[in-house]
Amino acid sequence: MEHSMPLVTMIVAGFGLAYLFGMIANYFRLSPIVGYLLAGVLLGPATPGYTADPNLSHQLAEIGVILLMFGVGLHFSWNDLLKVKTIAITGALCQIAIATLMGWAFTQYLGWSMAEGIIFGLALSVASTVVLLRAFEEYDLLKTLRGRIAVGWLIIEDLFVVIALVFLPAIAAVLNQKGVDSTEALFNSSNLIITLGFTLFKIIAFFTLILVVGRRIIPWLLKITEETKSSELFRLAVLAIALCVAFGAAKLFGVSFAIGAFFAGMILSESELSHRAAQETLPLRDAFAVLFFVSMGMLLNPNILIAKPVLLLATVSIIILGKSIAAYLIMLTFRYPQYTAITISVSLAQIGEFSFILADLGLKLKILSEEAQDIIIAAAIISIFINPMLFKLLDRFDPKEKEEESS
Repeated sequence: MEHSMPLVTMIVAGFGLAYLFGMIANYFRLSPIVGYLLAGVLLGPATPGYTADPNLSHQLAEIGVILLMFGVGLHFSWNDLLKVKTIAITGALCQIAIATLMGWAFTQYLGWSMAEGIIFGLALSVASTVVLLRAFEEYDLLKTLRGRIAVGWLIIEDLFVVIALVFLPAIAAVLNQKGVDSTEALFNSSNLIITLGFTLFKIIAFFTLILVVGRRIIPWLLKITEETKSSELFRLAVLAIALCVAFGAAKLFGVSFAIGAFFAGMILSESELSHRAAQETLPLRDAFAVLFFVSMGMLLNPNILIAKPVLLLATVSIIILGKSIAAYLIMLTFRYPQYTAITISVSLAQIGEFSFILADLGLKLKILSEEAQDIIIAAAIISIFINPMLFKLLDRFDPKEKEEESS
């Protein structure tokens, strides 16, 4: 049965164990996310018994990311993004640069290659969209100033990673050159510039299409569907719009599923039916988000916890302390209130899905070792484990200060 129906078996095992360990985590006053991750570890290849198909779990997790970002887009307008563009762009790029530099410097001390150090540092610099949005939804922060800054910050990070993933092979070729003449080096550098320009062109083309054409078609489709008075068709229309736009963005323009879904939701937010659309996607969004965390737990190799504890501790410190301090200082530089700065810094003190994608690409390019990939995965899970606890510590601040900054 497991071999003939791998998808069904994985979903049953994933939801069943996620519920069990989620309840146990909740009993000990931990975030249910911790339980979902532990469920994934049990379903992974590192533990005995049934092993779920990681390819299937990854694809189901992608659907969760699409629906989650689509829901955020429904609550986030273009005007909101423009209001925080300065801090989002500057903050995200500065934080990525600082975190990447810290990761690279640490690996140089260990004797790793320059290319491996850069990819390792870049993987530590990008926060998880799913984890951050889940936390902000739980604490009802998405509609606050902090929520707008955090989402804008994430968008810039995601765009940066999308570009990095496209021309990372060319960068790897330049950084790993050995025994080549200057002509070949120049040729590689020219390829890098051409690839970057083509990628930027595709991203601009997608944004133009979704803002000009999508602004008319997407709300119109939802409106004519609502006129049928069929809840089933309306729910199907919302899901079809989210999934089709995200898929088209990834396949035709090279933009991530998350960014494509976000902009589809943002365009739809201009419709008077946006609230209903958000409600219709909520159950599926939560269900697939659970599978995302289960799939992350499946990637963990527990042996790395014993084999490389010092390396793992240093990596987690860069994620939780290094990134947080950098984000906090950036926010204060722009003269944002202290509580707002702390909230943003805490929300970024974790890594997730994009870090895994970068690590996987680095491994395929043969410039990142399996040990480095295991460290990234283990550090990501530990950071996700700790992040909800950091959010709970925010409640110790003055409630009046929080109320003033959320308005």
